[in-house]
Amino acid sequence: MPATATPRRTSVVYPVSDGKPMADNTIQFRWIAILKWNLDHQFADDPNVFVAGDHLIYPIEGDPTIRAAPDTYVAFGPAKGDRGCYKVFEEGGVFPQVVFEVWSPGNRAGEMETRRRFYETHGAEEFYLLYPEYVDIEGWTRRGDTLEKIDRMNGFVSPRLGIRFGIDDAGIRVFGSDGREFLDPIAIADERDRVTDERNRAIHERDLATYERDRASQERDRASQERDRLAKKLRDLGIDPDSI
Repeated sequence: MPATATPRRTSVVYPVSDGKPMADNTIQFRWIAILKWNLDHQFADDPNVFVAGDHLIYPIEGDPTIRAAPDTYVAFGPAKGDRGCYKVFEEGGVFPQVVFEVWSPGNRAGEMETRRRFYETHGAEEFYLLYPEYVDIEGWTRRGDTLEKIDRMNGFVSPRLGIRFGIDDAGIRVFGSDGREFLDPIAIADERDRVTDERNRAIHERDLATYERDRASQERDRASQERDRLAKKLRDLGIDPDSI
């Protein structure tokens, strides 16, 4: 009798790219960078907060067709570290609690609603949709099994992140939990350079003050030595220096 073939076990492949562009334009990319890098900075000292941008999330083990790649997300619980993709079933079952999408001309309202439902279904606690070109923000927070729309985003503070959203004549603004505004990478670099310049200037001024103080001390020592020399010379001549 012919032997019965044993089925081969195949491992599931979870692609690390969905083949879609990260951003449709420079405005969208800039806001993705602002959110990602500033949130990275805010939680830099917490080893169990993972922040990612344009990164695929797989919520269901064994089904790589169920996935999404938010523009930015934050997961509380999983350790920091590089990942090709985020597999919820390998992260202690933790779906990212906070998700951001940045609207671009290539997006459609139906597509964003599909994404919102995806995040709602799989456990996101907060979802924010930024419209940089229209200067608007929409947000949802979890209530039970659903993500409910936030009535007013201007001034709203994220329960999880502690960041505050603002809308004014300058456009969309986001402020960290420390009250400082989220800056774009160029502004961050400029601020870093400014702080470095101020620190170097303070060091230079301190060194200059030390040099002036040392020079003045040396002048005093020389003057004292000159007085002592003159006093000795007068004494050698039989003259009391204190009588002069």
